[in-house]
Amino acid sequence: MPKVLIVEDEEPLSLLLRYNLEAEGYSVESCVRGDEAEIRLRESLPDLLLLDWMLPGLSGIELCRRLRAREDTERLPVIMLTARGEEAERIRGLSTGADDYVVKPFSVPELMARVRAILRRASPEVVSTMLRSGDIELDRETHRVRRNAKEIHLGPTEFRLLEFLMTSPGRVFSREQLLDGVWGHDVYVDERTVDVHVGRLRKALNKGKAKDPIRTVRGAGYAFNDQFTSATA
Repeated sequence: MPKVLIVEDEEPLSLLLRYNLEAEGYSVESCVRGDEAEIRLRESLPDLLLLDWMLPGLSGIELCRRLRAREDTERLPVIMLTARGEEAERIRGLSTGADDYVVKPFSVPELMARVRAILRRASPEVVSTMLRSGDIELDRETHRVRRNAKEIHLGPTEFRLLEFLMTSPGRVFSREQLLDGVWGHDVYVDERTVDVHVGRLRKALNKGKAKDPIRTVRGAGYAFNDQFTSATA
């Protein structure tokens, strides 16, 4: 599921956004302070950021400026939410690095359409219903995985783990990042559980002489091998 972080200090609006985003299948987190959001974004990156202009702790406009100055967040999609509708303010928000600018009060369906459009443009892999790499095919709608046209039976956790890794081929995820991305922030699971499920996933995928698509990086974590192209070793 595409991950969206809402940074909004108006609780009713934050709840409304969360409800509508989750109804469309997004994984949603939220916080109310700009400085809290900055810390959270150093720990884990969403696929899109909904950012209020006026926030306690650190303004949204300053947070956006800082994100664009960091290498790991310079391309993070940002939609700025604000009550400032003047043309000069819209230009300022976009010049700071926001990808889109939505003035309150706004139409929720229109905002959802803007979210979908930006995600399709910035990260088509997170909104695609089908992920493919080499001879592995993962269907998000039917929750089916095939390798070399043969169906692979995975448990729900192994499916989410494979999906999470396949959306960012080549990127190394720590066990903590995998716990957050696959199990969620609100679930306590020991980091060793990640190794167990990676082992189960490998066992299901790598039958016979099939090449292992999951790369172990000692001391760092796991990655879906971006050089993975063939079915045999």
